[in-house]
Amino acid sequence: MRDHILGTLYGMALGDAMGMPSELLSRARIREIFGRIETFEDSPPENPAAIGLKKGEFTDDTAQALVILDSLMEHDYVPDKGIIAHNLLRWAVQTEAFEKNILGQSSKAALHAVAHGEDPEPYTVTAVTNGAAMRIAPIGCLFPCDDLEGLAAYVFRISEATHKTDVALGGAGMVAAAVSAALDGRSWEGIMDAAMDCYAMAARYGAQTYSASPKARLALALELARRHRADTEAFSLSVYEGIGTTTLMNEAVPTALAMAYYFKEPHACSLACANLGGDTDTIGAMAVAVCGAKAGAAVMDPALIAVLEQSNDVDFGRYADSLLAHRGRVHC
Repeated sequence: MRDHILGTLYGMALGDAMGMPSELLSRARIREIFGRIETFEDSPPENPAAIGLKKGEFTDDTAQALVILDSLMEHDYVPDKGIIAHNLLRWAVQTEAFEKNILGQSSKAALHAVAHGEDPEPYTVTAVTNGAAMRIAPIGCLFPCDDLEGLAAYVFRISEATHKTDVALGGAGMVAAAVSAALDGRSWEGIMDAAMDCYAMAARYGAQTYSASPKARLALALELARRHRADTEAFSLSVYEGIGTTTLMNEAVPTALAMAYYFKEPHACSLACANLGGDTDTIGAMAVAVCGAKAGAAVMDPALIAVLEQSNDVDFGRYADSLLAHRGRVHC
């Protein structure tokens, strides 16, 4: 189990770092700059979000996930909205995330309100972007897949500091449930079923929106995966054009889960996400976390892991040990 938890963490960082240089670039522009991304790359000067990052460095997706884990470890794994918001804000200030345009739209608005002593709820109850899902994968490690109701409640408590809508919470629940099912050894069909089952469980905690359902879009994306099972380029293009790769929750989450379902192997999935176009680092972080949870760290390329460890000052093993120690033992 520890190996698969570690695979989740490494997978999240791998997909994030591989997709970092192409973040928020179009599919065509990625080809013009890189030809095809085949390994870790520095961020190009025109990247609108990951300015100045070097090859192998992950972005705010993994950074925020680790801030949330630190917040949980600080409070015996009982989620506390105030602690999470305070620690996210401290990280944002330390990394100059506001000035560097690192934060997503919803998180930026909510944390800006917290920083100025204002109520963030007007922003959290309208948040439909993917910030809650991009950082949730490790939370799936805490729950066995037969407790999706408990996982959904926990996802809400983790996410409400910045995201509190049905679509944001439902999408985050889908990613966490996919990781949970992968750790439990479910088949890829079973992993997708768990993700779709968890959508309504998590969405009911949020404010109602008129957003398209990530669950419904995942069903469409899985049909595309089956239709193009022998043509990876056709599948990627069909997802890019038909499901979407923006920062909206109802595009990024179904696309990420479909990419994991289609490519399965962590390295292959990370490269496919990096070349996909759009919110490549976030889609990669979510997708490859699921692949890593299913595959385990032992089968991941040690050279890629070495680059991640050299480029980021993080002890992933310490987080894996903590998650393992609390798996099945957490509560809200």
